[in-house]
Amino acid sequence: MKHLLILLSFLLLFSFTFISCKSSTSSSNDNSTTTSDNDTTSDNDTTSDNDTTSDDDTTSDNDTPYFVSVGSSGSIYTSSDGTTWTSRTYGTSHWLYGITYGNGIFMTVGGSSVYDQGPFILTSSDNGTTWTLNNSGETGKGMMKSVTYGNGTFVTVGNNGYIYTSSDNGTTWNSNIVNGNLNSTHHKGVTFGNNTFVTVGDLGRIFTSSDNGTTWTQMDSGITNPQGSQQLGGVVLRGITFGNNTFVTVGSVLLGSPTTILTSSDNGTTWDNSTLDIKNEFMGVTFGNNTFVFVGYNGTIFTSSDNGTSWTQRTSGTSNSLRGITYGNNTFLTVGDDGTILTSSDNGTSWTQRTSGTSNSLMGVTNKE
Repeated sequence: MKHLLILLSFLLLFSFTFISCKSSTSSSNDNSTTTSDNDTTSDNDTTSDNDTTSDDDTTSDNDTPYFVSVGSSGSIYTSSDGTTWTSRTYGTSHWLYGITYGNGIFMTVGGSSVYDQGPFILTSSDNGTTWTLNNSGETGKGMMKSVTYGNGTFVTVGNNGYIYTSSDNGTTWNSNIVNGNLNSTHHKGVTFGNNTFVTVGDLGRIFTSSDNGTTWTQMDSGITNPQGSQQLGGVVLRGITFGNNTFVTVGSVLLGSPTTILTSSDNGTTWDNSTLDIKNEFMGVTFGNNTFVFVGYNGTIFTSSDNGTSWTQRTSGTSNSLRGITYGNNTFLTVGDDGTILTSSDNGTSWTQRTSGTSNSLMGVTNKE
């Protein structure tokens, strides 16, 4: 009997030990399997879908205005595509005539008919959303009509011979009076190309500067003004641009004379006259995609693909006067009276009217490219 009890005890002890070991082994295998599921974090680690936020991050390009237009009563409008436009406000009734983009900012210039208020200059470093007044600090100098940027310098020109230059984004300005051989010159347009600034104005006067606007030299435009006065039939050059190593300027002639178009391929030293037998006033000109396009009164649009040698008239679809034009984002865009905005994506051959949301006159337009 005693031997039997010893045997039973031994059997019970052996069974308990075997069951414990089996349980321990099973538990260890379950934990290892669970760990392997956690280690296979490749599904979670492949967060490239979430990390590739380039779609969201690149919204700045979509939201960035390619175009900014300015005009009467302080009008400022921005657009990322030239189709839809947003009104911006600075809070001024000054007319804004010229606008350009350079060194990361937009700059627009204008003024008031009140002589002693001086030039009016606004800058924007946030794509035209908000604007800061950066006047030259002078009064009694009349309004500014055009502005451009080149070689690290902003140059703005206007009435009474005044030309202002700034190399610090409009914070400080240097002034210059450039009248040439007359007592007073009203500069209407300015552009930059091939390390040269060129400004044009009334009575067909043209000035060039190769030292960032410090000194200016009057050039012979080849235009004669026998009456000696703009009001008596003189040529007024209003728009100028540069492209394909050629400067092109357009203007208006009073008393019903043919319209003047001048071209120069030697940095404005000599000019060729390719006058069109059209009695109209041309206001703005630009260059893009190997094409020059100029606009004017009564919806006039002409294009040239041979550096201004020959011109083709296009149908704009509007009788409103067109005053400014630019090229950007593979699109020509022109603005004018009654809030007119037209775009063309086929080198100015055909034009589509866009809704600006204003009846104010739009005087100038530029792009960020």
